[in-house]
Amino acid sequence: MSFTVSTTAFQPGGDIPTKYTCTGPDVSPALSWNDPPAGTQSFALIADDPDAPVGTWVHWVAYDLPSSARQLPEGVPKTAAIPGGGVQGLNDFGKTGYGGPCPPPGKPHRYYFKLYALDSKLNLKPGATKKAVEQAMQGHILVQAEVMGRFKR
Repeated sequence: MSFTVSTTAFQPGGDIPTKYTCTGPDVSPALSWNDPPAGTQSFALIADDPDAPVGTWVHWVAYDLPSSARQLPEGVPKTAAIPGGGVQGLNDFGKTGYGGPCPPPGKPHRYYFKLYALDSKLNLKPGATKKAVEQAMQGHILVQAEVMGRFKR
């Protein structure tokens, strides 16, 4: 069975509802995943928009999610520590936790929620950037899954 991540917030490739964006309450969507490979010690999550005018824009960084976790609830608090385990990093808005889609008016942007099963914990301090998390993950990714949604203003 392949490793997958999904959300009830939107269909894969579908439109992300306003609730999860800067034009709404800007809460994080619920995410769930199936059983990871043997040897998984933690999970990391990176959500980003490769269509941003300035290059890929980071919307969410979370890491050291427990290996026993199979979901993140809707509306994860925008704090360093995630209830139930895990740590959040900085998004490109300069804030901790989730920052929803907020593209300039125009064509839809794609938002990728990428979940990584890792063979170790990253043990990075709270507030790490996507770059720091990606560097720490090198050589430790067992498998990766993603779900993509779209949003336009």
